[in-house]
Amino acid sequence: AKEKPQEAEVMAVGPGKLNDDGSRSPMDVKAGDRILIGKYSGSEIKVHDVDYVILREDEILAVIEG
Repeated sequence: AKEKPQEAEVMAVGPGKLNDDGSRSPMDVKAGDRILIGKYSGSEIKVHDVDYVILREDEILAVIEG
């Protein structure tokens, strides 16, 4: 069965993926973007009673507002 993707807001981004030559790939998303993610993507954590999902950029299905 296919699961419907979930809408989320990007709260923060890291510096980007580290390439084999030591350089960083720039991120395609930024804080504040609205995105779609798979229902079981990433790792769920709770900080100060707020739920967050930590995921890699390649787990993002689509950017719907940026």
